[in-house]
Amino acid sequence: MPTALRIRPYRFYFYSDDCGEPRHIQVGRESKSAKIWLDLDILPAENQGCSRKKLRAIEPIARENLGTWRNEWDALCKGGVHTSQNS
Repeated sequence: MPTALRIRPYRFYFYSDDCGEPRHIQVGRESKSAKIWLDLDILPAENQGCSRKKLRAIEPIARENLGTWRNEWDALCKGGVHTSQNS
């Protein structure tokens, strides 16, 4: 699970097994996490305990890094097709 960014208490990362899904990034803090779409206006796809306040704090970080993370997703997933070389 490659880490894309650590900033403040947040860790932004990818799961290589998610390559069959639309582009997204995971964000975690302590035992809480959320999955954020990278192509659908930074909307949370899933939320595992993050408060609205924390999601609002994450949004500008996600917007600032959106282009980089899209490129990293594409490099990891090779256009959305997962191969064993990416593990």
